[in-house]
Amino acid sequence: MASIYQPAEDSYLMSRILKEQLPELLNKNPDLRFLEIGAGSGIHLQTASRLGVKKENIFSSDINKNSVNHCNLLGFNCIYSDLFENIEGKFDLIIFNPPYLPQDSNEPEDSSLATTGGVKGNEIILRFLNDAKFHLEKNGKIFLITSSLSEDINFQDLGYVEKELGCEKLFFERLCIWELKII
Repeated sequence: MASIYQPAEDSYLMSRILKEQLPELLNKNPDLRFLEIGAGSGIHLQTASRLGVKKENIFSSDINKNSVNHCNLLGFNCIYSDLFENIEGKFDLIIFNPPYLPQDSNEPEDSSLATTGGVKGNEIILRFLNDAKFHLEKNGKIFLITSSLSEDINFQDLGYVEKELGCEKLFFERLCIWELKII
């Protein structure tokens, strides 16, 4: 059984962006519906709850059953799902810290589920973006992490307008979080 993805630089960058952005979003919409795809350890669910998102409006999923069980034990609504496969409804904010690294044949299968985004590193992100628009409320937003190690994505070609919310340069890659809205 796969281990739970533990918070790392990408997780902390997303937490920082949530702390910067969620208060204003909640001020505009106190009943904000929040969805995290790939909940992992639940760090972002906990952040959203601490910042004031109502627990009954926090939803999440993961393809790793250990993560699903862990997040449910933390008191959050988390379901087993491959991206949006088992997700119903629309949300005001969808966040995703995806597997974004290009395929590496030396990586153990146990960890590749949480880190490998396909041959070019962006295939899972492309699948996510193709489906996410059907789960966004009008004026809804997506917060998405990308890495300089995976192939670039043209968000506009996929029907989104993007805004860079923050980046972090690590010694081997540059991580960025994008705010995406449907064009």
